[in-house]
Amino acid sequence: MATLTTLIHILVCMALILIVLLQTGKGASMGAAFGGSSQTIFGSSGAATFLTKLTTVAAAIFMVTSLLLAFMYGPGSSSSSVVGTPSAATQKQSTPTQTPAGSPVTQTPAPTAPASPAKPVSK
Repeated sequence: MATLTTLIHILVCMALILIVLLQTGKGASMGAAFGGSSQTIFGSSGAATFLTKLTTVAAAIFMVTSLLLAFMYGPGSSSSSVVGTPSAATQKQSTPTQTPAGSPVTQTPAPTAPASPAKPVSK
């Protein structure tokens, strides 16, 4: 399932790039107003609406596949993206070692350094 979603995501990404590059800018119609001819594949106004709708569909598919891949490979996943690193599901928290029954457990306070008195700075 993840491989299929990744493949669809890559194909839609490439298609979205090509669709956006095929579209003309908003300032392109200004040249036609001064006598320039419009030579388009889809006709005089057919390309704008067709490519706009195609861009919308491709962008929606791109967002859906992005969310699906984020949920599949997110923190809840059991696989690791770094080779040789154990996943979060397989890592165990270290427990403190327990002493055998009958062994006395003594806690010693950490040594503290004596506070040095503040000396005035003279020049």
